[in-house]
Amino acid sequence: MAFSIGSKQNTSRSGRRKANLMSEINVTPMVDVMLVLLIIFMVTSPMMVAGVKVDLPETNSSAIQGQDEPLSITVTKNGKIYLMETLIEEANLIDKLKAVTSEKFDTRIFVRGDKNTPYGDIINVVAQINSAGFTKVALITNIKQNER
Repeated sequence: MAFSIGSKQNTSRSGRRKANLMSEINVTPMVDVMLVLLIIFMVTSPMMVAGVKVDLPETNSSAIQGQDEPLSITVTKNGKIYLMETLIEEANLIDKLKAVTSEKFDTRIFVRGDKNTPYGDIINVVAQINSAGFTKVALITNIKQNER
């Protein structure tokens, strides 16, 4: 009688070796899909900046830098005022701003005005915001492309 000293757990009765089961998950396809999604979101996110369509004037100014997400107030060419994407009455503007910001007067507020809107309408909105105590108010424009 001959005894085998080796283990027989990887062999079958016919003496052939069984394939070892792989117990690890292959994450390469998942990483590939995540990278493709990241690239798609990076390309499309600048196109989703603001919801209200206005024709902004062009200037030679530089972009405003900041870490927090600013509030956006839009004045359309027909004088309607939007807080982010919500239409509001001019009389309720300050109350809505104070409610949204929890009366944090250092919140950045961007005012976007259509270039066909009378200058006085836009400045009136900015003046109301300043008189309510908000200190970080900026007018948003498009940056002019260099003409060659």
